Amino acid sequence: MTAISRLDDLIAAQRHRTPRRLAVAAGHDPYTLEAAMRAAAGGIALVTLVADQRRLDEMAVALGPLPAGVTVIDEPDPLAACVRAVAMVRDGEADVLMKGLVPTSDYMKCILDRELGLLPPGRVLSHVTVLEIPALPRLLFVADVAIIPKPDVAAKLQILEYCLHAARSFGVERPRAALIAATEKVSPKMPATVEADEIRRLAADGRFGDAIIDGPLALDVALSPEACRIKELDSPVGGLADILVFPNIETGNVFYKAATQLAGARVAAAVVGTTAPCVLTSRADNEESKLLSIALGCRLVD
Repeated sequence: MTAISRLDDLIAAQRHRTPRRLAVAAGHDPYTLEAAMRAAAGGIALVTLVADQRRLDEMAVALGPLPAGVTVIDEPDPLAACVRAVAMVRDGEADVLMKGLVPTSDYMKCILDRELGLLPPGRVLSHVTVLEIPALPRLLFVADVAIIPKPDVAAKLQILEYCLHAARSFGVERPRAALIAATEKVSPKMPATVEADEIRRLAADGRFGDAIIDGPLALDVALSPEACRIKELDSPVGGLADILVFPNIETGNVFYKAATQLAGARVAAAVVGTTAPCVLTSRADNEESKLLSIALGCRLVD
């Protein structure tokens, strides 16, 4: 498999695969609808909009009729639409879930419902983000920037597994993962360094298969060969990281927003750890970001 190094290549690759079935909860906002229509028209997904039919009809005046591959289940109430979409995934009627015009809190409650949700016992719910940053020649797979405030070692091990799975699904045969901290030195005064060193030791025993994992690493040496040269750092991941695992949500979220707001990064993201990928985008995200996230969700289906 040729590695996917740009998000446009992800879209192109998915067009040559069997379309996945996408259930969209409250898919009656313009950006979500446009993205879903493009995914269906491009052969990326077979889309079911659990949405307000009246509002869809109103939007059809500007957006045009729904393409082949899109069906509608009329449900005006956003929460009820979310429950119905989650049930479709749980019952095997859909492969991927997507959030539309429904509050994130309601979306997550439906996913996390112990009896009717999508999170298996013992699994950690997390969020994998794929970033295309103009300054880098490869995609970055990062976590967690949105869900877990302060993951412990057990949670970070699962987060790392999710990122490795995502990278491999993009054709990265031997992913390099950096366990991010403020420094490369292990210090009991900095728990992130101690936890990164523990995970590195577990990885050295072959826990994650064919992957290269190192830490603690500061962000500069994880991404810049020049920084490694200047600091005289000898790391098998240094300057070449495909994956960044952050010590806490503050670090990850600040990196994510700096990458998108200051470095012009393009983004695809999905909630993972669930029985099926769940696309979680902001209501303010544009249609392109939502389409890329749909493609990612479809890519991550086992």
